[in-house]
Amino acid sequence: MAEAARKFATAETPLYREAPNNIEAEQALLGAMLVNNDAFYRVSDFLKSSHFYEPLHRKIFEVSAELIRMGKMANPVTIKTFLPADDKVGEMTVSQYLARLAAEAVTIINAADYGRAIYDLATRRALITVGEDMVNIAYDAPVDMSPSEQIEDAERRLFELAETGRYDGGFESFTDAVKTAVDMANAAYMRDGHLSGVATGLRDLDRRMGGLQSSDLVVLAGRPGMGKTSLATNIAFNIAESYVPAQQADGSFKAANGGVVGFFSLEMSSEQLATRIISEQTEIPSSKIRRGEISEMDFEKLVACSQTMQKLPLFIDQTGGISIAQLAARARRLKRQRGLDVIVIDYIQLMTGSSKASSQNRVQEITEITTGLKALAKELSVPIIALSQLSRQVESRDDKRPQLSDLRESGSIEQDADVVLFVFREEYYLKNREPKPGTDEYIKWETEMNEMRGKAEVIVAKQRHGPTGTVSLAFQGEFTRFSDLAEDQHLPERFE
Repeated sequence: MAEAARKFATAETPLYREAPNNIEAEQALLGAMLVNNDAFYRVSDFLKSSHFYEPLHRKIFEVSAELIRMGKMANPVTIKTFLPADDKVGEMTVSQYLARLAAEAVTIINAADYGRAIYDLATRRALITVGEDMVNIAYDAPVDMSPSEQIEDAERRLFELAETGRYDGGFESFTDAVKTAVDMANAAYMRDGHLSGVATGLRDLDRRMGGLQSSDLVVLAGRPGMGKTSLATNIAFNIAESYVPAQQADGSFKAANGGVVGFFSLEMSSEQLATRIISEQTEIPSSKIRRGEISEMDFEKLVACSQTMQKLPLFIDQTGGISIAQLAARARRLKRQRGLDVIVIDYIQLMTGSSKASSQNRVQEITEITTGLKALAKELSVPIIALSQLSRQVESRDDKRPQLSDLRESGSIEQDADVVLFVFREEYYLKNREPKPGTDEYIKWETEMNEMRGKAEVIVAKQRHGPTGTVSLAFQGEFTRFSDLAEDQHLPERFE
């Protein structure tokens, strides 16, 4: 047996394999940086100190980067005081090693290629770690981790790797956080409408919220018939329609305006959703489209509209009763393959939890779903608009405007949401209270009805980074369309 093992451990198949690395590429890049600090800017947008294999090289890169960012010179003389002086590199001291790196430096032109090689090898090492963990967990088969859970965990880790090129959680320095905040403010300043988030296409709502912020869970709630799905569909369409991609330094694409939308429609089929959008765009009532009561001119409008819409980055998943784990896996996949800037879910109460314990208790299940959605929004760094039903207690009040306490299975939805929006249309309730024509009540009702016709309110009941309040919108029921109300100063002159 021992003999057989010895045979296997030949030069061809060593028992120990070294992780992929390229010390020479690391030395060449660091040398180029120490001779000409501009080399750092060739790699700074994708390379981090953690991507280096050799611990001393990590330290050299970290110190150099800090000095260069501060506008100081990074060379063997200035950085040696920040490195451990007693350490030896073979027979050399650290100071001698730095001087050697600079002396044997390659030209700055090659810096990006060396940086890319280091980055790719770091990614391969991270892949090995993920793979080893997968194999070990699959062999051990822990009781509390089913194979489907392991698949989801592996998919999440691979997604993190695909997105960022690194696999690690942990702390980030406050300096990085401040830099990100300033970048966001700069992006808002440069973008149309000065919004820090993705524009919904509804002017007053954007003003109140500053657009849809990345990593936010936005809950959009209302009673049946208020137009929740219509508003969500309108917003999804507006975002997809205004999508303008911009190429990043690493070759990937990011939305300069608008975005790629993933729409999880648990209630309606993708065909019903498309009919709604077509109706809204062509101004042909969806009931007429369904019954085929359209003229030839209308049909031409439909065809022209559908051709325009086929190019939109709007992806619909119509799986009913999807679990939070499935939804997360599909969203990750969409982001990896096509990009993803906004997720819309219609609606929370139709989703299911993933764990057995939560399926016994509805409140627990909703808690698992909302917590999972918030975690997904942070992981993918996209806003999630999740629709939610309201309890019937709204109907028993005189003032039918919803409140936070009306959210069904409310506790967790209210806690986990960064923004809670309620859709409310007084017109809907007034229509159902029509008195007999000819009475005094009827005249009063008619006046109220005329005032409320075609108007809707979006109540911002909770917002973590902005004011609450009410936004007025126009609503055209036959086309299921929400739009901005005309501002007073933009109305035509009126003569009394």
